[in-house]
Amino acid sequence: MRPLLLIDVDGPLNPYAAPPSRRPDGYRTHRMRPAGWENPWEKPLRVWLNPAHGPALQALPFDLVWCTTWQAEANEWIGPHLGLPHLPVITWPDGARDEPQGGVFWKTKHVVDWAAGRPFAWIDDDVTDRDRAYVAAHHDGPALLHHVSPRLGLLDPDFRALADWAADIEGQVA
Repeated sequence: MRPLLLIDVDGPLNPYAAPPSRRPDGYRTHRMRPAGWENPWEKPLRVWLNPAHGPALQALPFDLVWCTTWQAEANEWIGPHLGLPHLPVITWPDGARDEPQGGVFWKTKHVVDWAAGRPFAWIDDDVTDRDRAYVAAHHDGPALLHHVSPRLGLLDPDFRALADWAADIEGQVA
């Protein structure tokens, strides 16, 4: 069984924190109206996506999963621009963002529960050492929580780190 790659959208795929007047190299601008942006008088949401990320993600030895507040809408609004197939989605329970986490990112507990011991790598711009400690204490399998700069998005070193981690754990999950 291959490890999971849990993919956040905003930060890793959409470098939203880059200067608004300077789209990063390789990215294309998309205007979207996901849930919450339906009103015609509101300016559509600007999302920067790099079409090379889809093939690069699919080339990694992982089963890809959306791990984003976009939830199922990532399959509608993000995946097609990257050439990704329909992916499974981690859905968040109502009120998940409001739960006190003691400095741990609100997604972390739900990620561990959803993975249910299966090895996973998670790319997100919000993971910290507190999340790594939580996962180490509550997850029975190998896990990599890989921070991606929301100013830069996924870069070649990020893809190499993911591939190297998957190669390192290959014998552990066989």
